[in-house]
Order: sequence, then structure tokens, then C-alpha cells
Amino acid sequence: MPELKLLPIQLSPVALRVALCAALCAALCAAQTPVIFDTDMGNDIDDALALAMLHSLSSRGECRLLGVTLTNASASAVPYVRLLNRFYGRPSLPVGAAQKHLKGGEQDGYLSAALQSAPAAFRVPDGTSEQSAEPAVTVLRRLLAASPEPVTLIQVGFSTNLADLLASPPDAISPLAGPDLVKAKVALLSAMAGNFAETTPEYNVRLDIPAARAVFETWPTPILFSGFEIGRSLLYPATSIQRDYAYAPWHPVAVSYRAYQKMPYDRPTWDLTAALVAVRPAAKYFGLSAPGAVHVADNGTTRFEPGRGTRQYLILDPAQKLRILEALTLLSSEPPH
Repeated sequence: MPELKLLPIQLSPVALRVALCAALCAALCAAQTPVIFDTDMGNDIDDALALAMLHSLSSRGECRLLGVTLTNASASAVPYVRLLNRFYGRPSLPVGAAQKHLKGGEQDGYLSAALQSAPAAFRVPDGTSEQSAEPAVTVLRRLLAASPEPVTLIQVGFSTNLADLLASPPDAISPLAGPDLVKAKVALLSAMAGNFAETTPEYNVRLDIPAARAVFETWPTPILFSGFEIGRSLLYPATSIQRDYAYAPWHPVAVSYRAYQKMPYDRPTWDLTAALVAVRPAAKYFGLSAPGAVHVADNGTTRFEPGRGTRQYLILDPAQKLRILEALTLLSSEPPH
């Protein structure tokens, strides 16, 4: 039998570049942290900045944004999130709609302003299927059940959806009840919630106290809290809105920021901090408390009990403030890839 010889494969420079790019993309995809963003979009501008930042981190290959679920039941919330997703090149990203109407939790601080001013290329005609969305818990269950890797949940609104997820029974999506599905599929919950510096009720907790208590006390995986005191100490600069978003003749985040309050104003970065630490835990932007438990009082105040438990909260080192703000402004204003 004649000897078989393996001949070297000759790749053209173009084919070689394509092969290298494919290998790089495969490596990046393998390293990406899958995340779901649970938000009360419309009640404050930091939600929009945080979603823009997650799109940038996804484009950089640092995370993979699986979907967005809403706890603001405003009729404009779903179309607005889809508008942002379309602007950042992810028009098919799943969006789950809020099913509960919470008093004081359905504000339209900028949603309609951005939707009404959007160029035709980013608009969706009224009455189309994109104006509606599946319930948030349905989207959460489906995305978790389908993920082959542990997911990081980022909750920057009320705990309503995640409490409902915990209460969800087995269904056609998954044979697992809510707690078992979370335990099997969630690595970390990063939550903008609570106040660990003062005995003052925090908005995200106060608007749905039973849900916050259910999540904070019974969630079966670790929870990392970015408390009210963290975002309050890190103000997003109005100068960034005026300067860093000018690359687009119409930018939904800049339009939203200007609509939310009279310019110029610097806004706390509450939700951005929860997203940043969820995707870049190794960057050591913040210190961490000892592990413990978090309890919710009847008036919405949060109390941390050190000791046994899997809850921790962020601690801000003043020496890190400029570094953190640089990351937040750069990522939120980064042009779509």
C-alpha cells in the first residue's frame, strides 16, 4: 500500500484573516458572561445608561446580553427598550413586559420623548406585534432554561419579576419550579437595591416590599447589592451627555437624559454600578462587605446581618471614584459596534 502524505493547506491572506477572526469570535463567545437585565426603565435615567453600557460590554465580548425584562408597566416601556436594542444593533433581543401595576412605579420620565423624536429607521409602526411582549416571568424562565451556562441576573428595578420567578411552577418551558430553576441556572444576582449606610427606605425596595423580602431572604444563589449610597456618591457628568454622544445626530440615551431633567445636571449612577460589577467582578472597582443576610422591614428599610448567608453589599473606596466614573461614562457612551 503506498504511503499517504498529508499536504499542508495553503490559505490565502484573506482566508487566513477570516479563519483567525472566526477563532477569535469563538474564544470571545466562550468567555462571555450571559446576563439578563431586569429593569424599571422609565422611572429614572440611570436604567437607560445601564442598558447602553451592557450593549457596549456585549459588543466588547465581555458579556452576552440574553434579554431584558421590565418591572415598569408603562405602555411605552417595551417599545422604548426595543428602540434602544435596535439602535445598538440587537433588534431581536427578547423583551419581557411587566404584569403588575405598582403605584409610583409606572413613570414615563423620558420614554415617550425618545419614541416620538426617533428617526423613522428606529421606529416600529403602532399596532405591530413589536408593541406587545411576553410576560417577564415567561421570558426569564425560557432564557434561563435555554442557557447552557450559569446566568448573571442584574436587577435594577423592583423585585417583582424575580419574586414571581421564585413562585413560578413547572411548565412547558422547564420541569423545574422557580427556586430549582434559579439554583440550577443562575450564578449571581447583582441588585441595585437597599441602603446600607442609613436607615432610609430605598425606592426599588419600598415600591414592592413583599417581593423584595421574598427575593432577598429566599433567593437560592448569592446576591450582590449596590446600595443607594453607592450610586449617590458617583454622579454621571452632564458634560459626557453634551460631548460623548455627539457621534450620532440622534442618540436615544442623550435625548432621554435631556428629557428627564433640565440640563445640565449630574445624575447618580445607581443602576450602572450594579451592571458594572456584575460583568467585571475581577476589576476590583469596589470593596465587599462580609457575607451575611439582608432583611426587609415593613417600611422598606434594609438591614444587613453579618454572619451566615450569601449576601454582600458594595463598599466604595473614595480613591476608586475617578476610575469607576471613567469606566461608566466610557462604556455608556461607546458607539454601537
